[in-house]
Amino acid sequence: MRIVAISDTHNLHHQLEVPVGDLLLHAGDVSIKGTEEEVQDFLSWFAAQPHPYKVFIAGNHDFYFEHKSSAQIQAILPKGVHYLNEELIEIKGLKIWGSPITPIPRRQWAFNKTRGEAIQQHWDLIPEGLDILMVHGPPKGILDTILDGSMVGCENLRQTLQHKKPKVMLCGHIHENRGQRQVKETLFINASSVDRYRTKTFPPFVFD
Repeated sequence: MRIVAISDTHNLHHQLEVPVGDLLLHAGDVSIKGTEEEVQDFLSWFAAQPHPYKVFIAGNHDFYFEHKSSAQIQAILPKGVHYLNEELIEIKGLKIWGSPITPIPRRQWAFNKTRGEAIQQHWDLIPEGLDILMVHGPPKGILDTILDGSMVGCENLRQTLQHKKPKVMLCGHIHENRGQRQVKETLFINASSVDRYRTKTFPPFVFD
């Protein structure tokens, strides 16, 4: 199965050239302010992509999804588009689980939790035996370096992944450290689609 991965499009999705594939994944931050208008525009674009299967999670900018119930969110999803909020979906034998949770930075954003016990409660929900784990932010020390050289990923997530061991972990959030890296059994991909200042876009990641 050909998988195409994007993240952090921040309303610039129309500028992307998305390769063909079987499964299109988006790892959160579809918007900037998280308004209904932004979300609806993204969903219309996402649904129009030719990939037979499309899955996304929310990010820390996507307040709309934090403020709506599961039923309200399902009601606006176009046909063929799947939204994961600490949920598992299986597509053609691939087990995919997604979460929008990230640690609280300097101020509160959507789906933020404090580091330690509060955020660990969410990581404990991650199943073992996953083909793809979608989490908005990276783990500590892996594709999480910001412009000043600090590593700002989640230490609790890093520790959890040492025994959950998904085959692929897809994230975004840290625009300036997009890329991919193999660490033991897991391929980590930071698929951020825009630069730090949201002035230009980058090509999606493609893997099989």
